[in-house]
Amino acid sequence: MPAAVRHDHRRPAPAVEGVCLDVDGTLVDYASSMRAGLRALLGTDDAWADWCAVSERHYPRFTSGQIDFETMRRQRTKEFFAIRGEVLDEGEVVAREQRRMTAVQRAWQLFDDALPCLRSLRARGLALAAVTNAAGEYQRCKLRALGLDAAFDVLVISDEVGVAKPDPGIFHAACTALGVRMARAVHVGDRLDLDAEGARAAGLHGVWLDRTRCGIAGRSPGVPVISQLRELPALVSQLHGGGG
Repeated sequence: MPAAVRHDHRRPAPAVEGVCLDVDGTLVDYASSMRAGLRALLGTDDAWADWCAVSERHYPRFTSGQIDFETMRRQRTKEFFAIRGEVLDEGEVVAREQRRMTAVQRAWQLFDDALPCLRSLRARGLALAAVTNAAGEYQRCKLRALGLDAAFDVLVISDEVGVAKPDPGIFHAACTALGVRMARAVHVGDRLDLDAEGARAAGLHGVWLDRTRCGIAGRSPGVPVISQLRELPALVSQLHGGGG
């Protein structure tokens, strides 16, 4: 007697429907523009490590809502020069910060793989969101200047929604605005902690964009790593959303 044919009635896992992308360091070459700002102030960017250290102390105070964006910028610049031995009055702080920001804005540029990646994701019928820890008007100005303001279905900016990565709320806000379930969304960014791990904890697929290939030891198992955005569309195609 022939063996009974067994039919598997399980439905295939649904595909990913939406992709969220970080902006600075992911789509926009943040470091290059910030280095240009330092050169405008000092004639060199040799103090880049010091600037990054000062930023790491001040920027989280902005994203957590302790201070506003303009105050953060002024306090950061004042401390940066203080550790170099210069005590600046408020007028000089404002003048130097303005000079720095003018240079930064002139140096804004996309990574070469940003637009091809976005076009490829869009061609696959995926909904797209930009999810960024930034000041609303400042980031919108940047996206307009770089021609990205119309590239996304949704812009989710921490200053406007009241929560910042890695808080699950900002990822949930993005998925809700896109009309996509968290389990069927991917978020990619250049910060392992804020982007990839934050998104994963919120229920999305978190992807780490490690452009420097630094390969942080002890990174979360199960977090996919790419070194270029051109790798993202193929990776998204391999991922499957959750059931339900």
